[in-house]
Amino acid sequence: MSYKLLIFGASMFKRMFLFVLLNALVVLSVMTILNLLHVQPYLSAYGLNLQSLMIFCLVWGFAGSFISLFLSKPMAKWMMKVKTINPLTTNENEKNILFMVESLCRKAGLVDLPEIGIYSSNQINAFATGRSQKNSLIALSSSLIENLSEKEVEGVIAHEISHIANGDMVTMTLLQGVVNAFVLFLSRVLAFLIMNMSKERDRRPSYGNFYLTTYLFEIIFMLFGQLIVMGYSRKREYRADASAAQIAGKQAMLQALRALARIQNPSYKNQNKSIAAFQISGKSKKGFMHLFASHPTLEDRIYQLETNTLYY
Repeated sequence: MSYKLLIFGASMFKRMFLFVLLNALVVLSVMTILNLLHVQPYLSAYGLNLQSLMIFCLVWGFAGSFISLFLSKPMAKWMMKVKTINPLTTNENEKNILFMVESLCRKAGLVDLPEIGIYSSNQINAFATGRSQKNSLIALSSSLIENLSEKEVEGVIAHEISHIANGDMVTMTLLQGVVNAFVLFLSRVLAFLIMNMSKERDRRPSYGNFYLTTYLFEIIFMLFGQLIVMGYSRKREYRADASAAQIAGKQAMLQALRALARIQNPSYKNQNKSIAAFQISGKSKKGFMHLFASHPTLEDRIYQLETNTLYY
């Protein structure tokens, strides 16, 4: 068995383990909360209990989102093998990054500094995660540091600090929780109405058909819900760009975006270096698929900054 295959297998095992662990935590948390609230089954022979259904949907809708948020930082460290920079490091590159982060955080009004980490990757990537401003992490890939200039790296870090300062992780979690709750509630109400219609036609109502119809509605409504979530996510990206331009300077942010656009161009000499910074990867999505993109295109972001069309 080759070394690469072993690495791939270990990575797959990690993902499967985290998936099982996360789902187990969600199920146990939901069951515990529902028991503590003494929530009765929302569906019985007497009909649909809307109060129980609303509580059920709110608990299920928010549980997964908040558990993911609370585990996001340790999961990112483990999955990406992020090595946090020691504040007492003697490495000059690491010291420059720490100084840059500290300076940008002061300008952004952050009292607590995020943890700063670097991980080995061929992708030019940077991300911010964590459940709060006090418990946040900014991670930079080794390729980003190697391929971008100091000013461009500063723009990238400023963007991630802006996400933390603006509370984007928590805001997106709350929005996703609301969407999840609405999806669960509407799908079950409509499935119940359809089951009642079949009952009125002298057909025996089937709970199996109820749950099957519920799952179908969940898929449909979740697609529409994701349009809302992704649309809001793109707006937050514009806002993070605008905030980054204020704390690091407009030119630093523009240089970072232009560098990413240059690398994304097929004529760029290091074609093996894919872009994942700000979670942008590959070619820009066009048409309908763009509505499901969490980030605007690089061209749009550059244009907004160049024309001073800042999003707040």
